[in-house]
Amino acid sequence: MEQVMQELFNGILNGDNKGVPQKVQTALDAGIDASRILNEGMIAAMAEVGRLFEEGEYYVPEMLISARSMQAGLAVLKPHLMQANIKSAGKVVAGTVKGDLHDIGKNLVCMMLEGAGFEIYDLGTDVSPEKFVTFLQEQEADIVALSALLTTTMPNMKATIEALRQAGLRERVKVIIGGAPVTDSYAQQIGADGYSPDASRAVSLAKSLFLAD
Repeated sequence: MEQVMQELFNGILNGDNKGVPQKVQTALDAGIDASRILNEGMIAAMAEVGRLFEEGEYYVPEMLISARSMQAGLAVLKPHLMQANIKSAGKVVAGTVKGDLHDIGKNLVCMMLEGAGFEIYDLGTDVSPEKFVTFLQEQEADIVALSALLTTTMPNMKATIEALRQAGLRERVKVIIGGAPVTDSYAQQIGADGYSPDASRAVSLAKSLFLAD
């Protein structure tokens, strides 16, 4: 049993896209609890990927490969998690702001958050403030994650926060922002709850905001 979990952990660490779903199925067939597979096999592996990234041993390509293998395994595990009624770490709605079509950073953040047990609603790129508002009027979420890679689209982060405020939704959610030109001081300036320079630290930030609630 322990060997299966270790192989799953290593498979995610090494980005074994084909092997990870098989390891998840093997663990399920062996009678290992779905929540244990998620926490000890997958979330723990993604936490290690984050640590390796922060220490400079992994770079964005390695993070993406690991995150994709984790998602492949999660596709097998999800029905079992739903049956077991496993509570998510929190709900995050993410999107690249209006006018910006860049999605690699946003996608990586979504994958890393999903790997940490968060439920993700990805609205894609070029997302208007109105679209965020409409989504939150129809769905519950704990965190709104905004991405921008262009200095020209950064003001739409502020516009989105303002739209949430005007719709009476701002108090309900925490807003985190990120992207190459974005800074911590800009986050404070526009009234966001936090800023992360990379996908790994976005997970730590989301967890800290969720626990602070």
